[in-house]
Amino acid sequence: MHTLDQLRSGQLKGITRLDLSASLTHFPEEIFTLADSLEVLNLSGNRLSDLPEDLHRLHRLQVLFCSENRFEHVPESVGSCPNLRMVGFKSNRIRELSAGALPPRLRWLILTDNCLETLPDELGDCSELQKLMLAGNRLRDLPASLARLHKLELLRIAANQLPALPDFLLQLPSLAWLAHAGNPFAEASAPESHTPDVRWGDLHPGEVLGQGASGIIHRADWQRADGQRQPVALKLFKGQMTSDGTPQSEMAACLTVGQHPNLIGAIGRVVDHPQGEQGLLLSLVEPRFSILAGPPSLQSCSRDVYPSEWRVPFVKALRVASGIASALRHLHARGVTHGDLYGHNILIDEAGNALLGDFGAASFLPAAAPSQHGLLQRIEVRAFGILLEELLQRCEVPGEHAAQLAELVRRCQQPEVGARPGFIEIDAALAGLL
Repeated sequence: MHTLDQLRSGQLKGITRLDLSASLTHFPEEIFTLADSLEVLNLSGNRLSDLPEDLHRLHRLQVLFCSENRFEHVPESVGSCPNLRMVGFKSNRIRELSAGALPPRLRWLILTDNCLETLPDELGDCSELQKLMLAGNRLRDLPASLARLHKLELLRIAANQLPALPDFLLQLPSLAWLAHAGNPFAEASAPESHTPDVRWGDLHPGEVLGQGASGIIHRADWQRADGQRQPVALKLFKGQMTSDGTPQSEMAACLTVGQHPNLIGAIGRVVDHPQGEQGLLLSLVEPRFSILAGPPSLQSCSRDVYPSEWRVPFVKALRVASGIASALRHLHARGVTHGDLYGHNILIDEAGNALLGDFGAASFLPAAAPSQHGLLQRIEVRAFGILLEELLQRCEVPGEHAAQLAELVRRCQQPEVGARPGFIEIDAALAGLL
């Protein structure tokens, strides 16, 4: 994190990224002294409510973060920045997004956790847009112009007030990662869970294993009713909005899908917590597993980041792909889409055994719209096609399998959503190769 003193003294001359959190109520004019170098400007965690009209003077600016401030609108000066591609105004008080606030080269827009009730029709003119994150607003409809977003790959519309899922979204040719839980149309969609409740008094929490946007995961011992002590992972939710949706939606999905050999599945729901916190018991992952890939970067936008030198034996890659296809077949059979099928949410071991986790973007197939189920599932098929392609690019594919797998990748990613294969077919095809 940089300081105002560093900025004002000229120590930061020539930097490409500025991170400044200093309870700012006004935009420091000294930032313009960095105009010839600055590409990433992070002003999150301040008290700002506007930006200068001449923001375009930062002519090299590509990324702007203004999360956790006091904005009630996205400043129109943002739209005048010629090279701005990523804009983030998460957790403000934004009620208005005007057409003039949309930069011409916009690829990634984050407006999570605000107060938006409408979106401008002109959003559909952002032809380069790949990621659109709108969870936790007050949207009652989406403009039909979004049907023109042919490059849109990731869409987060969870926890809004949408009475129905617009059909045109399900025909977007590039859409692969969709989260829509927590809207009125989804409220009656969750089937009853048969996962047991686990009393807090039967748990003995231990060290923290990790934490994410929605909660903290501890190692714990569970004193079961049969007297046995079982090592488990205990996830305690923070109870706040994430970029994907709400912890409540994540819990409901986890409890519904239950156990599968290729899932980090839920064992039970925690009840009787002394502070009323919500929690889940999850299978404890053995230490031999590691994350398949890193999350997307500011440069890669919608694609995971793999180590440049990483290569994988073909059989291992095939086992990973087959295991994940089997897990998705299981999810879809239970009326759930994962919504975030990425390598960074997959753990693998040396043999190619794979575990899919992180249900923060999971959604239930809408009960009132059965005609949409197949298309929603095949949006996720495109995400799998991208994952399969990434794996095959990093191994030597035997000649006798190359054409078949290339065709499978093509079919999974083809722009006509309804013509993609389902996971029953994909699972069978990959299992046959193994």
